[in-house]
Amino acid sequence: MNTRQIGTSLACVLVASMVTMGIAMLAPATASAAQPRVPHAPEPRPKLVVGIFVEGLTADYVDLLRSGMGADGFNRLISQGVSIDNVDYGPGVDATAATAILVSGTAPGVNGIPSARVWDTTSRLDIPVLLDPSKAGRYTDADLTATPIKVSTLADEVRIADGGLGAVHSIALDPQTAIILAGHAGNSAAWISDTDGKWTRSSSHPDMPSALSRRNVGLTLASRLDTLSWQPLKALDTYPDLPAYKKTYPFRYTFPARLADRFTQFKASAAGNHEIVAAAADYISTLRLGSRDFTDMISLGLDVSPYPYSTDADNRLERMDAILRLDADIAQIVKAIEAGPGMANTLLFVAGTPAPPSVRRDDDRWGVPSGQFSPRKATSLLNMYLMALHGNGEWVSGYHNGFFFLNRRLIKERDLGEAAIRAEAAEFLARMSGVADVYTIDDILARRAGDTPMAIQRNISPEHAGDLMVRVSPGWVISDSETSDELAQQPVVRWAATTSPVYILAPTLSATEIVETIDARAIAPTVARLLRIRSPNGAALPPLMF
Repeated sequence: MNTRQIGTSLACVLVASMVTMGIAMLAPATASAAQPRVPHAPEPRPKLVVGIFVEGLTADYVDLLRSGMGADGFNRLISQGVSIDNVDYGPGVDATAATAILVSGTAPGVNGIPSARVWDTTSRLDIPVLLDPSKAGRYTDADLTATPIKVSTLADEVRIADGGLGAVHSIALDPQTAIILAGHAGNSAAWISDTDGKWTRSSSHPDMPSALSRRNVGLTLASRLDTLSWQPLKALDTYPDLPAYKKTYPFRYTFPARLADRFTQFKASAAGNHEIVAAAADYISTLRLGSRDFTDMISLGLDVSPYPYSTDADNRLERMDAILRLDADIAQIVKAIEAGPGMANTLLFVAGTPAPPSVRRDDDRWGVPSGQFSPRKATSLLNMYLMALHGNGEWVSGYHNGFFFLNRRLIKERDLGEAAIRAEAAEFLARMSGVADVYTIDDILARRAGDTPMAIQRNISPEHAGDLMVRVSPGWVISDSETSDELAQQPVVRWAATTSPVYILAPTLSATEIVETIDARAIAPTVARLLRIRSPNGAALPPLMF
């Protein structure tokens, strides 16, 4: 064998050895990558769920005021939990409908709750959405029921998950909010009566916890209300972004016996929130919520919307003060939790819902285009138009919350097509001053209406919807008021999109901020995932992963 042959043989042996070694070196790494992850024991399920639903809460105000807040309210929620800045409910929903979306994971078209009040075509009355129409005109708050909610809710699923062993309670300023938060299976749903200030319960949720019974017998709200007031919590110069004139005169609201609606005014104030929170803290303590081997839940319905009884159209000071007081109220709930099951065993979330329209018309000196759309006049003119086409009769049954209702019985008696009559009516209404858009229910359900047809259709409950939806121009007032003073107090139509924040604090979560817009229907399945229970039965969206 010559030198070249010997070299070639040695090279082949060397390459073969390197390949063999390489395979041997790679084999352990490949085998290691294929090995399954070692399972670990799951974190214990939260023993207490606390949901705080706040009408009118916005992330902008929370961020603006954080430097003046304490450590255990919003600052704790944001620094230790998940902050979702922009939760979108879609168009045309109020706080009641938004609350139903949050707890059911589905929109009004499925859950059956499109707004706080709906039009009953039989009695032709505006009634609460949770009222049996057979009781229209002669009901009390106790007649409200969860039956109109067509799907299960988070409260229901918490009860079902543990076979009914867990307790579910709700307390709210508004009766319908309390019932929606308690769901179908909740133990109790309570609120403060507008009539006498006493705690009231729903007939469909008969329990009355001792924390409320004592309040109704002992130190009642009626006996204390003369001594209660709402005024700024801090020095006026510490509230940011206030014009100079607002820093001179502090507000002060009292609730004397001479006011016929003093309980209603009190409930709309920041002091009303504190009454709910104090009762909720008592619930956690006296009922020992979260102290057992299953999950309990308590939900609160609060309000930081612009104060409707303010004498000044600029109510920024009141709103900021209400949010600062809300921060202290959340801290009070945290304190009650820490004295009970502890935050390590609790899931706490705070969710904002849309505020009612409250922006009054700008002074004429600013020259902003405006006008008045009168539903009563529009109804009369539309009825006369249809009479001219089809003969005498009451063709229009009524107007409610942006919808015109046609007399379907009369249309049937005249052997006319409903869709054709609706099209004629829409063409007429579209020519009225102040009307920007008109959609028939046919177009809405077929997803042909507006710039976001799917969102509009999703937020319509066919059971409660009228025949024609009218969208009034921005800057206009929707009112039948005859006097300029009354008209000046009416809210102005605004088309600005509004979103609300949601904050979630749980032992398994770390600080996370989500700035993308999130569909409100994702919140219920997200909370359900953190509780390791099934989502409400109408929730079609997947939970958020963080």
